Amino acid sequence: MRHVSLWDHPLGAPGHTQEILTPHLISLLKKSLPLPPPPSTFLDSKTWLLGAISVSCPSLSSSILLFPSLPFFVRSLIPSFLHRPQELMMWRPSLLLLLLLLLLRPGAQGKPPPDAGPHGQGRVHQEAPLSEAAHDDAHGNFQYDHEAFLGKEVAKEFDQLTPEESQARLGRIVDRMDRAGDGDGWVSLAELRAWIAHTQQRHIRDSVSAAWDTYDTDRDGRVGWEELRNATYGHYAPGEEFHDVEDAETYSKMLARDERRFRVADQDGDSMATREELTAFLHPEEFPHMRDIVIAETLEDLDKNRDGYVQVEEYIADLYTQQPGEEEPAWVQTERQQFRDFRDLNKDGRLDGSEVGHWVLPPAQDQPLVEANHLLHESDSDKDGRLSKAEILGNWNMFVGSQATNYGEDLTRHHDEL
Repeated sequence: MRHVSLWDHPLGAPGHTQEILTPHLISLLKKSLPLPPPPSTFLDSKTWLLGAISVSCPSLSSSILLFPSLPFFVRSLIPSFLHRPQELMMWRPSLLLLLLLLLLRPGAQGKPPPDAGPHGQGRVHQEAPLSEAAHDDAHGNFQYDHEAFLGKEVAKEFDQLTPEESQARLGRIVDRMDRAGDGDGWVSLAELRAWIAHTQQRHIRDSVSAAWDTYDTDRDGRVGWEELRNATYGHYAPGEEFHDVEDAETYSKMLARDERRFRVADQDGDSMATREELTAFLHPEEFPHMRDIVIAETLEDLDKNRDGYVQVEEYIADLYTQQPGEEEPAWVQTERQQFRDFRDLNKDGRLDGSEVGHWVLPPAQDQPLVEANHLLHESDSDKDGRLSKAEILGNWNMFVGSQATNYGEDLTRHHDEL
């Protein structure tokens, strides 16, 4: 699960949504609606507007059921009317309908339902498993290995290939793994691990590719800070930033925060982001060199008294807002205990930056390395600590599937059910 920063979609949408709505457009939409935005946070207001624009088109009204896809879905629609905001005024009924639906969502007022899960599920970056399938090599079921090595979607594609086609494609992957490493004709443990990590991050690269053209406005293959700023906040002359919108101070803070994150992501300091650097900007929790900025942003979000620490009440307030006369639920009391027992490592009653980092970016097992070791051990027939192309192809059905192996696994599962 991603670390939630100021621009993340609270309904679980992947990617960076900030380029969709400029401050001027948000201000215009607010003024066009007779009801105020959801009261939780400024971000909720932005999310509300983002969803409203998507759902307001009658032919696309079903998209309200697909909120996880909205940022990329909307990204393809917004450019056509960003410069025709007057057309949005005709959509007021749909906007109000969406507002009502969002207000009826559990937790829309900043208070989760009684069965809410552990604190920080949206903030804590938990590594997803390489596969949801059981790791059951002993019974000839290599689905886990296939999904770990290829990624779930590509593994499905291989399951539709003939054994000959599957082996041919695997051979090309082996060549790619070696070329991406030292090109010595062998696949080392490090090269195998790097490939598995690469496949597991495909969804992140896809999200960046979906956003790339929005940011790279001059089509030079890089995204400069000014391009990113203008695509996100609109064009302003120096000294006139946000003069035409409400909450100008809030926007100014957001702009400064984004620029700081961009400067950290821009490792070569040329103010131009490559795809890798833009990925680090959009998904900082995935990059070790962005760890400090993730911690700093989390502290800024939670540290309301600006003392540089997260107090227990600030920790709780991030998840739960107590209503007047309401008794604190048991799960909130459990969270207080969690804070004392597991978050506050030095037992001083508060979280410093190091403890926040341990909480939102917890240490995790290197899953790609574990799987790489497993595949190497099972396929290294001469036990020289590396894999030749012949060794991988000799054990090809552990790495990839095909129509034949998929049929065999189905037979095995069916037999187990009898």
